[in-house]
Amino acid sequence: MMEATADTELQNWHNYEIGSRREIVSLLRQIGEKNQLVRMLVQGEGDVCVTSILDMDPDAGTMLVDCSINPEQNLRILAARRLRFETTLDKIRIVFAADQVDTATFEGRPALRCAIPATLIRLQRREYYRMETPVANPVRVSIPVLSEGGAGVEAFTVADISVGGIAILDNKLLLDNRHGHQVAGCNLALPDGVITTTLVVRNSTELTLLNGKSARRVGCEFLDLSRGSLANVQRYITKLERERNARVAGLG
Repeated sequence: MMEATADTELQNWHNYEIGSRREIVSLLRQIGEKNQLVRMLVQGEGDVCVTSILDMDPDAGTMLVDCSINPEQNLRILAARRLRFETTLDKIRIVFAADQVDTATFEGRPALRCAIPATLIRLQRREYYRMETPVANPVRVSIPVLSEGGAGVEAFTVADISVGGIAILDNKLLLDNRHGHQVAGCNLALPDGVITTTLVVRNSTELTLLNGKSARRVGCEFLDLSRGSLANVQRYITKLERERNARVAGLG
């Protein structure tokens, strides 16, 4: 199910797909030369390894990546039918997938060998960057939840936002944080109006607040966002970016 979700997400980004072999090799080589960290998703967000590109062999059509420090995770990597990789290069998000991973060595230490991808996603639109929302004027999202008192709607603070989704602060641990869980009828209140969307849980991080209590940061993806709602999100992100740039320049 997680593999299918990842493949669907890649398909949704086909407009940003690169098919040029020369360009793909060049981008991957730059990622390796800059020692850029790469997230290897073995079974979705629930099984992630931080790796790096060690070497490229365009003639053989393969590349070497660092293996996990966890032997059990390496076994899952080798058994996986498909792996997904995510990284950034010069603030541009790079996403690609690989099949048929096997063991190798690089400079005398264990490594993993996989095929150079036939295609690669390069999300270079600045709107895809996640922007933190202002603490002084927080953005809220109202989400239907189930609690001991029955069904209801709770308001949560949005920590950051992109055109792909939002990160939510769940200080009362009310949200179902299972990967892939969908919640319809969520209302995101932005300055230009309220957006109604379905949110899909993609990741969850446990937090400890200053008072010692537990909380969560839940990353959610927008599902089937309308064109008008997407434009609303893009305007808000642009506004946040302008305000941030003004502060950096000492004008805000």
